[in-house]
Amino acid sequence: MAPLIFVIGGARSGKSRHAERLIAEHNPPWIYLATAEALDDEMGERIARHRARRDERWQVIEAPHALADAIRQAPGDRPLLLDCLTLWLSNRLLAAADLEQEIATLCDVLETRSGATIVVSNEVGSGIVPENALARRFRDLAGIANQLLAARADRVDLIAAGLPLRLK
Repeated sequence: MAPLIFVIGGARSGKSRHAERLIAEHNPPWIYLATAEALDDEMGERIARHRARRDERWQVIEAPHALADAIRQAPGDRPLLLDCLTLWLSNRLLAAADLEQEIATLCDVLETRSGATIVVSNEVGSGIVPENALARRFRDLAGIANQLLAARADRVDLIAAGLPLRLK
């Protein structure tokens, strides 16, 4: 089986760029599994910056909700970069999904891939305790998902200030 690499860090820490460097160690074409939705201008600009970094070697699959299905349908032997787990969690939380089950299914599906897989996620547990129940639920689910993925990953890199620290 090819490696499952988990890249985690704070907002704007350089996670995506690091993950793109890691995927480039594998032969293209690469699959970019995008979970973001441009629901406002600022997010649209972020998505546009990410798109500008990708050339014809990338196949982009947008999966803001049906992430496990998108992974199952993608060629399993091609390198895949999933960016970002926490955006998907946010999308599914707002859709009132059964996230405990969806997280477990996602972890299981990721392990079936024969191609290299890199998953990007935000570390959200290092800040203050959120003031509202929805934000606390998101933080808790993100922490659970991150722990599950880190446990299954062959490698875990923490990114801070653009610098990687290998945790596993």
